[in-house]
Amino acid sequence: MKNNTAERKLPILTLESQENLIDGVVMHRLKVNRDDRGTLVEALKSDWKDIFDPKLLPFAMQYYSITKPGVARDEDLWHFHQKQEDRFVTILGSTIVAVYDARKNSKTHGVLNLFRQGEENGDEGQYMLLIPIGTYHGFLAYGTKDAVLLNFPTRLYDPSDEGRILHEVASVKLADDRPFSWQIVRDSLK
Repeated sequence: MKNNTAERKLPILTLESQENLIDGVVMHRLKVNRDDRGTLVEALKSDWKDIFDPKLLPFAMQYYSITKPGVARDEDLWHFHQKQEDRFVTILGSTIVAVYDARKNSKTHGVLNLFRQGEENGDEGQYMLLIPIGTYHGFLAYGTKDAVLLNFPTRLYDPSDEGRILHEVASVKLADDRPFSWQIVRDSLK
């Protein structure tokens, strides 16, 4: 019996596969308009009520990160916020976004979701991912080119709201009970 982590595929969610989705996470489908001039994709609109509300889910700012293939943001730390939701969309390259429900009173407390975003999903599989307050999250760029991830958070950046916790302290487990690590995710993508 082989115990090679590269042979163990992890459950990765896409628009077509949303099993055991964390409460409050939203995968909002994006429409890709492509012609001989190039591509146009609307990234956030005020009438998308599932991911935008002027009071509950406002638009505060937008930023992007460019991440080299194989690099995780961050390798051994989860990010979390007590006051803001994040809205991720990968516009170039490919990412795996990990979200763990650390909220004690959530009906999905303890659930880990892995989401594939970006070009590998094709035009029909593009979406914005709403990441709720109090969930741990991070992402890994993979493939052969840099990944460009946009975030449209619901609040202006506030360093006092940017929480970090070591993977080993958070004790997040994969479905097969192994401790979460980006290396296991990398190996499963081979």
